[in-house]
Amino acid sequence: MTANVSSPAERRRHKIRARILSAAEHVFAREGADGLSIRKLAENIDYSPAAIYKYFKSKDELVDELKETFFELILENVHRIADQSTPFAARARDCVATYVRVATEKPHHYAAAFAGEAIADGPVENEPGFELSKKGAAFNVLRGMIEEGVEIGAFRSGIDPSLAAKSIWASMHGLAMMIVHIPSFPALKPAQETMSREDFILFHADQVVRGMEAHHG
Repeated sequence: MTANVSSPAERRRHKIRARILSAAEHVFAREGADGLSIRKLAENIDYSPAAIYKYFKSKDELVDELKETFFELILENVHRIADQSTPFAARARDCVATYVRVATEKPHHYAAAFAGEAIADGPVENEPGFELSKKGAAFNVLRGMIEEGVEIGAFRSGIDPSLAAKSIWASMHGLAMMIVHIPSFPALKPAQETMSREDFILFHADQVVRGMEAHHG
């Protein structure tokens, strides 16, 4: 059976597309959604606007691709976490912490992921195309984790998985925004003594999961 290897032309197309997306992230990070245009992007990577239009039909399509790229990063990480051999409590905490880590490690992707949306517009199941998007898939992984916790008795039986997932998403988003916009966070002023950023992310994840846990005995 012959392996399905992409042709040189397909590999070149993928490379150019990735270069355009990378440049778009940086333009967006510097100048926001209003500052991102196909013409400005073309100037940044020394391409003609016509060449970019071969890969993206419009600025909106380009921004949508940037959003999907961020949630694809989230999915890559949470699928790794989903290893059933790891105890549920550890997986649940890692799932929460991973979102914040990816957001803060890839701030350009993160900024693009929520471009043009209010914070409250994050995971909305009836949003057009939501269920088929990487964003929807990431949300469903979180909701599935909560459903599993309720099923095995780790979480309280009365928890609504969808509402809980939205609440957790909001808390992760809030922490990620704090870290992205306040360089010293979790310290609120320079040189203030506090735990490390990673330790604070883990502390936050622990607090979130503890808030759903069933109390036995």
